[in-house]
Amino acid sequence: MSDPSESGDSSSSGVTYLENILPAPKQLHMGLFEVRRELGSGSFGRVFLARHLESGFICALKVLIKTEIAARASEKHVRREIEVHSNLRHPGILGFYGWFHDETRVVMILEYAVGGELFDLLVKSKHFSEPCAARYIAQITMSLAYLQQKHVIHRDIKPENILIGVHGELKLADFGYSIHSPGNSRETVCGTLCYLAPEMTLANPRYTNAVDQWALGVLTYELLTGHSPFDDASSAITPIRIRNLDMPPLPSSVSPEAKHFIHSLLVLDPAQRLPLKDALVHPWILKHAAPSR
Repeated sequence: MSDPSESGDSSSSGVTYLENILPAPKQLHMGLFEVRRELGSGSFGRVFLARHLESGFICALKVLIKTEIAARASEKHVRREIEVHSNLRHPGILGFYGWFHDETRVVMILEYAVGGELFDLLVKSKHFSEPCAARYIAQITMSLAYLQQKHVIHRDIKPENILIGVHGELKLADFGYSIHSPGNSRETVCGTLCYLAPEMTLANPRYTNAVDQWALGVLTYELLTGHSPFDDASSAITPIRIRNLDMPPLPSSVSPEAKHFIHSLLVLDPAQRLPLKDALVHPWILKHAAPSR
């Protein structure tokens, strides 16, 4: 991939496979930004720390390469990410400031989360204390409750997709697998294997936004133990373990309230999973992290 500071600044909306996303604002182009350093990389693009030259505004640029998007037949994937993320406004969701494209790239202008990924902090810490984990889970629960109000299913909740803001607050990010689903019924399987809800591992999957509640339970387990409950060396075994709720028991050091919270979310029947509004007033959350936003 060429460096985003290279030439190619003239914006174009005439690319066949992206022309129906949204009309790209022609006043935005890469020449308006000073690209400083790479923050991370993904399937067909990279994220860079950047500064808007005129205003001095610091942001992150998610740069996707059009040829790689086309090669992976991911046009709809990119279109959906832009449409969903650009319509979200919540303190617990990474800010989306705009987007543009030129002959070779699609660029999303995003909030810069100075603390990086929650995953990196978890690896460094090995696991979090219950007060810390409860505060983090309360924040993510509020972000997910907002998404459900907006009829959005994230479908890829995991520590790598949660960023840390300047004050240590969490920001839900990466809406590449998200979907706006007013009917609350989907069939496409996507996401990260060890976080998939059991109904997504069936031969003929049909699921609702309750898959995000399942993932919240997996996330809570991982924050408290440092590992996913269903992670397995064999990708063929993982779905079976998920459908059988075959997971290592939580350590005895984990409180009964935390265990109850996790087991109230990791329920095979989606309709019986703890609703997000009830999760926010669960005794474990109230004990350590009475919601403040």
